[in-house]
Amino acid sequence: MSISRRELIQLGGLGGLGIIGAGLVTVPISTVSAKSASQLRAGDMPKPYAAAFARPPVLHPSSVSTGVDGAKVNHYRISMRQAVAQILPRQTTNILGYNGIFPGPTIELDQGTRAVVHMRNHMPKNHPTFGHLLATSTHLHGSASLPQFDGYASDVTLPGFYKDYYYPNTQAARSLWYHDHGVHFTAQNVYSGLAALYIMHDATERELLPQGAFDVPLIISDAMFAANGALAYDDRDHSGLWGDVILVNGRPWPVMKVQPRVYRFRVLNASISRSYRPTLSTGDPMYVVATDGGLMPRSQAVKYWRHGMAERYEVLIDFSKYKPGQRIQLRNLSNANNRDYDNTNKIMAFDVVAPPSESEMKLDPKWNFIPTTLADSHVMGLTKDDAEEKRYFRVQRDDGVEPWTINGVTWEDVIASNFKLASADPKLGSVEIWEIENKSGGWFHPVHIHLIDFQILSRNGKPPAAWERGPKDVVYIGENEKVKVIMKFGPHMGRYMVHCHNLPHEDHSMMFQFRVGLGEMDEDVNDPILAAPCQFDTETGDD
Repeated sequence: MSISRRELIQLGGLGGLGIIGAGLVTVPISTVSAKSASQLRAGDMPKPYAAAFARPPVLHPSSVSTGVDGAKVNHYRISMRQAVAQILPRQTTNILGYNGIFPGPTIELDQGTRAVVHMRNHMPKNHPTFGHLLATSTHLHGSASLPQFDGYASDVTLPGFYKDYYYPNTQAARSLWYHDHGVHFTAQNVYSGLAALYIMHDATERELLPQGAFDVPLIISDAMFAANGALAYDDRDHSGLWGDVILVNGRPWPVMKVQPRVYRFRVLNASISRSYRPTLSTGDPMYVVATDGGLMPRSQAVKYWRHGMAERYEVLIDFSKYKPGQRIQLRNLSNANNRDYDNTNKIMAFDVVAPPSESEMKLDPKWNFIPTTLADSHVMGLTKDDAEEKRYFRVQRDDGVEPWTINGVTWEDVIASNFKLASADPKLGSVEIWEIENKSGGWFHPVHIHLIDFQILSRNGKPPAAWERGPKDVVYIGENEKVKVIMKFGPHMGRYMVHCHNLPHEDHSMMFQFRVGLGEMDEDVNDPILAAPCQFDTETGDD
């Protein structure tokens, strides 16, 4: 179902662009200080390291079938719905959640096991706090999905409808995540809770890295709160929202009990505008072993890493050097052009408990193992000599006036062209180098390219940072930075999006599309809006 900004506003019961924010609980810019952004009373404000760490639950398939080619197919059922969460110590907070929880349930499967996700929109017509129409589009971020199942922003599912999403899961093991991508209101919907992990394993990753209880998801986000405990929203004239409460898996500054051994952390930045620079309070190194697209060629020891929105880094932390009873903090050094408050320099803490038994250590030789050589991938083997085409893109907002653009193009331009306008037209199987430059003062832009993984060739003419020397699908473009990336286009033909993952920037309207293997007037059998439209939901009850 395709829908324009004007139609969204009219369907949502709002009269015009000037009142898109009707119903918002906002924190006026003038009240935001270096101390806090929330309007909570002191006793209602969560305190660092008072909450226990928790993992999101794993979603089990509702059924399993066999495809015509013999492949295993897991079928999942998810309902997006309004719910209540206990984030604050004494107040509840309304959220939107996959199956009514934030973060949503984790989908976990093996490479080669396909998935069909029956995604139902059981939310109210309008956002209960922010007022906009709750039209959604689910994007499995990091998946090489067909265009009609990629979460194309203008392919929305209205309340009372559902869509089945088909995921091939043929790529190497990686940490993916699924989140809302509904046109013009992605920021509010993700901020309200529509985000969750999707983990894909393979034999190489299982052999090298910790598994099970020692393979730990960390979904980091930030929030600000109104006095009544509701999520507050102030994106500072669509520049970005920086909350004063840091959440990990939906809990403020939690404490995790760990054994003195090696743990693997899958770290996702699910904030809509805040970047992080995690570091350990001890100053000890951490070991980056995987990036957005899976394992790196070699592990990288780092004291910190710069983590933009939507990026995923898999990091090993060796707690074997610490004694039971010791507390280690995961702190945040922050980055330029964030907005920081009293406690945004903290993320979570780890309390070391009793060591594993000798029998446990024998059963799991990875308990004290930091691998050096990991895995090669095709994209990391590409060189500049492989490129058939080079393109230049500039992320900007002219004179501080909306809209946000990439090469002067907005998603409104794409809509006006009846979704024909494409800013790049690579051939299927071709290799290209894209240079992306940020000359805008005061902002950083994590740029996400759908469908493919890429390799970062250079940053301002120098090699990429140690932590980003693996396959990526998001690249952090800091102020006055110029980055070159190389990629091979496939495996599918069709239209895909490129956008800034500062979600207020995406919504206003920093997104364009590229077209793989098709001419502008060619028949598109994988039309992202028409090939697999949503359907009216005749079922009752939630999943």
